[in-house]
Parts: sequence; structure tokens; C-alpha cells
Amino acid sequence: MSWRRRTAGPTEVEEESWTEEPNVLLLLHTEEFASMIYNYRQVPLQEVQSSTDRQKETLRSFVARVMEKIPGKTLALVVVELEKYLRSHKGQSQKRPRQAVPSGSQKEGQRKRKRQKEASGPEVSRLDVEEALVDLQLHTGIQVRCLENWKDLSDFASMFTKSVAEAPFKRERENTGFSFYLENEWCRGVKVDRSGKGLLQVWQRQIQQFHRVSPDMASAIVSAYPSPWLLKQAYHRCFSEQEQQNILADIPVRRGDGVTATSRRIGPELSRRIFLQMTSHNPDLCLDVTN
Repeated sequence: MSWRRRTAGPTEVEEESWTEEPNVLLLLHTEEFASMIYNYRQVPLQEVQSSTDRQKETLRSFVARVMEKIPGKTLALVVVELEKYLRSHKGQSQKRPRQAVPSGSQKEGQRKRKRQKEASGPEVSRLDVEEALVDLQLHTGIQVRCLENWKDLSDFASMFTKSVAEAPFKRERENTGFSFYLENEWCRGVKVDRSGKGLLQVWQRQIQQFHRVSPDMASAIVSAYPSPWLLKQAYHRCFSEQEQQNILADIPVRRGDGVTATSRRIGPELSRRIFLQMTSHNPDLCLDVTN
């Protein structure tokens, strides 16, 4: 699975163009993945990546072959129902009967079971899988995502697509030149006239002073309580301190538009910190410490 991004031309006359994204998501069949794990266990370490025989292909040699076809791409691998595969093969090995001297019919049965085993894939252990994945990550930096079922694959592909779509916007937002440089608008503060225009922005900036509070979170709180006085009144209407601490917890925070839109809650931790700041008379109180 790969992605293309539609980019509009600099003028209305010019047509839209498509740009290839560097990310590639590749699905491995479980039996094929298990064969690579089995080969990794059998092939000497010096031949793990250099092996060109498809019958002895390992994860590293497979990734090297794929990257030759898509140079410059960022590869991610996915395997579905690996746990089911491991459990089924473990159950088959435990049920295998012990026989001292096989007869003719028994030999035929053994050959039949061997052919079935080869068709269903080799038997590997969880330890073999972990060792091969660590080897792959150390030498190539590529990780393999193991998913339980096909629904998880659908959810993962959707999440991956969303991440690819948001990537350039996140890079643009984080690319401010210097990490310690604040925007001019923030440094100048907010101008408030005699009619009170600008107080809403001041209240939002005050909330953004809290640690780990984004502009989207501050905007969500200000939308629910447009002034500190309204929030104080809401605290007074509560029947317990626990209710006061959680009064902001369920406020939804929405970010982005369209298919890239996400939604989350303010959460009890930030709600508690704002409550303490608004009500506590202790000047030495640390808001990030849970009492």
C-alpha cells in the first residue's frame, strides 16, 4: 500500500498534480513470514542478508530485495494472525503420536502429515520470531507490526493513512526556525480595549500557560467557560470537591478538519490542575504533583 498526495497548481489555470509519498505499507502472508523466521534460524549469520536463494530467504534479505525496487521509500511491514499460526502449530506438535517402529501405513501417514506441514508452513516459536524481529530492526531500522485479525489490519491501515496525511502539516507547524523562539504575536500579548474586546484571548492565553496545554485544548475550555468568573461560578454550583476537580474533564477537544479530524477530552489531570490554580491559596503548591 502506497499513497499519493494531490497538490494544486500555483495558478487556477494549471492542473493539479500528484506527488508520491515516501511511505510504503507491505502485508506479509503468515506462512511466508514464518518461513523467513525459520530460515533465519537455519542460515548462518553471515548469510542472513546475502542469501539470494528464495528457498532460504530471511527477513533481512527480503527487505533488502524490496528496498532495491523502491529506493528512498520508508518501508513498514505487517503480519496478520501470527498468534493464531503459532498456536495452531504448537497444538499440532503436542498432538503428534509417539511410535516406536512405524509400519507401512504409518510411514505413509507420516509422509502425508509432513506434506501437510510443509503446505501450512514451518513450525517456529515466539522466541524465534522475537530474535528475527530484533535482528531486522537493528540492521535495517524496519519494524514489523503483528496484528490479531483482519479488522485490526483495517484499523491500522486507516490510522497509517491518517498519519501520512497529517505529516506535512505537523512538520510545517514544528518548523519555526528556533525551538526557543516564540511567535511575535505571543510575545506582544493581547490588546484589550475599553469595551472588553480581547479579554477572551487573554483568558485563553492564561490557560495555555499550563504545562502540556495546546491551543486547541485552551480554545475548548474557553468555549465552554468564556471567562474565569463563569468557571468560578460553576465550581460553586458543585456538590463535592471531586466534582469540582472533574468539571472540565469531559470537554471535547477537536483538531483538524475533514478526514484528518480527531477528537479527545480535556481529561481529569488538566481539569484538576486548573481547579487547584483557580481555588488554592497556597503559593507554593506544585500543580503537576498528584496529592
